[in-house]
Amino acid sequence: MSLYKNWTDMVVKYVKEKGEDAFWDEYSKIEKGIYIEILSKHEEVVKTTIAELSKKHNGTEEFIMGFVDGINDSLNVQHDLETIEATTELTFDINLEKLYFNMLDAKAEYLFTLPQWDGIFSQDKRKEIEKEYKESKIVRNDNKVGRNDPCPCGSGKKYKKCCGK
Repeated sequence: MSLYKNWTDMVVKYVKEKGEDAFWDEYSKIEKGIYIEILSKHEEVVKTTIAELSKKHNGTEEFIMGFVDGINDSLNVQHDLETIEATTELTFDINLEKLYFNMLDAKAEYLFTLPQWDGIFSQDKRKEIEKEYKESKIVRNDNKVGRNDPCPCGSGKKYKKCCGK
């Protein structure tokens, strides 16, 4: 069984047994510690293993796998999560703008407000990324249906006589 599968199974079991709040309390402490370390050395490409991170941050290999799952979308070269083992060397070549954006998207305030971001992005740059994030969440319907156009439901009636009533 893969470490990734162990991670997903462990989350379900943990939440059932101890509750969602307990899970997030434990997981966020580990995640925050790893991010503080990585963001402090943001100019370096970090190479490590899940086993090393587990020892260093006092977390299970499954929790560290959860961290890898969370950061994976923000990496310049993503890892195949299903093939990762505890001793697989992982390279964290992070796209920092994408990471900050993804932290906003995850509503992880405990991460995107870390003081380590001060040494990476200016306040203006962070506001620019926040604006980009907010813009990405606005849904715009550019193809507005006119009242005399055929109804998009396919009824063959005019929109005003069908779904536009």
